[in-house]
Amino acid sequence: MYLNIQPTISNWAATGDEFSLIFETNPLAEFVELPSDIGNLRYSAILCGCIRGALEMVQLEVQSWFAQDHLKGDANTEIRVKFIRRLEDAIPAGED
Repeated sequence: MYLNIQPTISNWAATGDEFSLIFETNPLAEFVELPSDIGNLRYSAILCGCIRGALEMVQLEVQSWFAQDHLKGDANTEIRVKFIRRLEDAIPAGED
């Protein structure tokens, strides 16, 4: 099974350090229906964690969060990504 989840990158901030990833479809939400009383649960929050983790591997610290969520009734799934800083190369403690 091939999943085509290529997001559109848009909504750049004027400062150039923040943008949106817009997904027309979210394969994590395909077979999910959330009850209305669930509150602010973000079922697909793992996507934000994957983005942060992948960018940390290339020494970038970012914040990522949902701006829109198809499961909450929005037309698309939108994740905002904001650059925080470049990380310094560090040797783990005990591995001198």
